[in-house]
Amino acid sequence: MGAPNEVPETVQWNGKQVPVYPMETVDFSKIICQEPEEVEKAVRICQTQGYFYIDLSGIDGRRLLEDQEKTLQLMHRFFEAPIEEKNQYGLVSPHLGYEPIASRTGVLEGTKDGYEMIKVARDEIQRDSPHIPDVIKNSGDIKVLENAIAGSNVVTKAILSALSTGLGLTGASRFECSHRNEKPSTTTLAMMHYIPSDPTKDKKIGHQKHTDISSLTLLFSHEWGMQIRPPGAREFGFVKPKRGCAIVNVGDSLRFASGHTMQSCIHRVVPYDYAQHRYSIAYFLRAEDTTMFTDPAGRYVTAGQWHDEKFFAFTTDAELQKQAPAHMILGGMHEPEAEEEGVEVIAAPAPAQSIAVA
Repeated sequence: MGAPNEVPETVQWNGKQVPVYPMETVDFSKIICQEPEEVEKAVRICQTQGYFYIDLSGIDGRRLLEDQEKTLQLMHRFFEAPIEEKNQYGLVSPHLGYEPIASRTGVLEGTKDGYEMIKVARDEIQRDSPHIPDVIKNSGDIKVLENAIAGSNVVTKAILSALSTGLGLTGASRFECSHRNEKPSTTTLAMMHYIPSDPTKDKKIGHQKHTDISSLTLLFSHEWGMQIRPPGAREFGFVKPKRGCAIVNVGDSLRFASGHTMQSCIHRVVPYDYAQHRYSIAYFLRAEDTTMFTDPAGRYVTAGQWHDEKFFAFTTDAELQKQAPAHMILGGMHEPEAEEEGVEVIAAPAPAQSIAVA
C-alpha cells in the first residue's frame, strides 16, 4: 500500500490515530514522452495500488493547473447562487446537471451525503449550446469549462496510452481506442462542494465509500477530506493534497478492461475540519458506452450498462443499497476484515493545518 517501504504518518481523527497513506508520484511530462521507466512505474502502481499523484508542475501540465483554478472560481460563484438558479434543470442525466445536498447516502450509518454537485458531460460541452444552468452559461464560463474538460481529457488519455504501451497492447485493443471523443460516453467533469459538518450531531455528512465507475479519475482539491483504503488495508486513511499535482485513481472500467489485474481505488470523503467548506473537481474519463467487458459477476456487459446499474445502486437509499450485489458499489474489490469503521467521535480532530500541505 502506498509507496514501497514507507511507513504512513498518522493524524488524529475521530478519537484515534489514523494513517495518512503515502502515495507515489508519476511525472506527466515523462508520461507524454512515454519514457520507459515512468511507463513501467505507472503500470506497476495501477496493478498494485490503484492511485497516484500526477505531477503537472512542468510546462506540459501547468496550463491545466491554471484552468482548474479558474474552474474553482466559477464553482464558488455557482454554489453561492440561490438554489433556484443552481437547480434550473435539475439532474438532466446521471452525468449532467445539478445534485443538491442529501441526494445520496452519507458516509455514516443513518446519514445522507454532505455535498452538492454540478456535472458537465464531455459530450455536452462539445455541443453548440451546452445544457447547463444560466448562472454559469455566459461565454466566459463555457470557455472555462471547455478548457478544464479538454485539459483533463488530454492528461487522462495520455496516461491510458502509456498504460497500453506498458502492457504491450496494440491496435484497437489499446485502452485509449475505446475512449474516443466522438463516440457517446458518460465522461464528465464533476464539481463538488462539501458543507461543514459535525458527525456528532449532523445528518448530512461526507461521501460514502465506493470505487469510481470511470476508467481513470483525475481529482483536484486543496483541502483535506479524501480517504482511501489501499488494497489489503484494514482501515481508511487520509491522502494529502500535494501542490502542483492532481490525484489519479483507477476506476472500475479500467480494472475490467485490464482483465481485473488493475486495482480500483476504494475511497470516501469525510469531514476533517468540521468548520471547513471543501471543494473538489473530478474528471471521470469513462469508456465509450458500447465498450464491452466482463464485470465481477462474470457478466459480459457494456460500459453504459455498468454505469447505469452502478449509478442506480449508488444513489438509491441505504436499504436498497444493501440489496444490491455485493460487487456493485466496490467494483468487485475485496475488503479484508476491517477495523471498526464507526465514526463515533471521542475527541475533535486535529486542525487541518497541523500537517503541512506539500
